[in-house]
Amino acid sequence: MRCGDFKENYIKDEEIFQSLFVKFWLGLFLAFLLIFPFIANPYALYVSNMIGFAVIAAVGLNLLTGFTGQISLGHAAFAGVGGYTAAVLITRFDFSFWLALPCAGVVAALAGLVIGIPSLRVKGLYLCIATLAAQFIFEFIFIHWESITHGVRGINVPPPRIGSFLLNTEKRFYFLTLFMVILAVGYARNLVRTRVGRAFVAIRDRDLAAEIIGINLFRYKLTSFAISSFYAGVAGALWVSFIRIVTPEHFPFHLSIQYLAMVIVGGLGSVLGSVFGAIFMTLVPEILNVLSGALVESFKLSSQVFIPLKEVVFGSLIVVFLIFEPLGLAEIWRRVKAFFLLWPFSY
Repeated sequence: MRCGDFKENYIKDEEIFQSLFVKFWLGLFLAFLLIFPFIANPYALYVSNMIGFAVIAAVGLNLLTGFTGQISLGHAAFAGVGGYTAAVLITRFDFSFWLALPCAGVVAALAGLVIGIPSLRVKGLYLCIATLAAQFIFEFIFIHWESITHGVRGINVPPPRIGSFLLNTEKRFYFLTLFMVILAVGYARNLVRTRVGRAFVAIRDRDLAAEIIGINLFRYKLTSFAISSFYAGVAGALWVSFIRIVTPEHFPFHLSIQYLAMVIVGGLGSVLGSVFGAIFMTLVPEILNVLSGALVESFKLSSQVFIPLKEVVFGSLIVVFLIFEPLGLAEIWRRVKAFFLLWPFSY
């Protein structure tokens, strides 16, 4: 009977997959994800792709906010920078999507470096206001720099292609999204185990103590901003390539709030929590949309009165959830695993 963890070295203690049981279920889950597009309808695949984009962006924001303790309200702006960069490179400079995608992440990372400079002097709510200002500055650029962004008209983006094979359907794009999600989550999970990840956590817990023990606050804070913005830029580039158009309306302020809600609901300082939060914040509104539409049709209710109530229900769900589980979905998952670790024994 397993009644404890016996690790002989730190490498074993830091392993991501610590047993064959975990590897088996992860392999089974990945097999399901590969089979899913062949049994799902286009709407389910559309939602799945949107969840994938949200997961990438949320993981990036959690590295900044959850692991480094730097609050950001401009994450949607960095996604917009990535989206517009990819669109401009593809349509104006004839870049392939596969080259424009990393370029979009790099340009967004550079923007994050600039916005992250005040992080050495300000923190908390002051840094929050600084990133909020960046959100509105970039929104202004997206709308008024018409020679590059085409203003409110936006830019039409062709679908990615592999040779003559176009990724122009939800099913085809799903595999690209799945690959990028696995890559993003895997890199983040390994990053937090490295010296850089431990420096992030030290800065979050007590930046003064971290500086005393030799951690370069400025370098690691900027690194966190750059990595987080890179994730957002890649997510934005994938999103605009999927919907095939980019406009300023795609990256509003409330999207930054939504990304922040994802990491809070999922669990701050948890890569897996970012995945849970992105799924929750993307899937629940879609479920409420379906339910509200069905109730309007079934009971002949006024759509003008009833459909807006789904926003109230969605907000109430988040508030109630945070009251009863402030540590997020990741903590619920941890308790479930702890319960079954020694089940059916209570000790």
